[in-house]
Amino acid sequence: MNNDFTLYIACLIAIIVGVVIIKKVASCLIKTIALLIVVGLLLVYFLHAGNI
Repeated sequence: MNNDFTLYIACLIAIIVGVVIIKKVASCLIKTIALLIVVGLLLVYFLHAGNI
């Protein structure tokens, strides 16, 4: 369980850092596309890993 919790925290930190960087660098359309890609990749990862 500790390993899963650590992975969860790492994913949250990565998402937060990615959103902050995207907000500072990109325009609205690019932010939306990048956020959808990140959410899609995480969804595919968790579905493939069988966690959801």
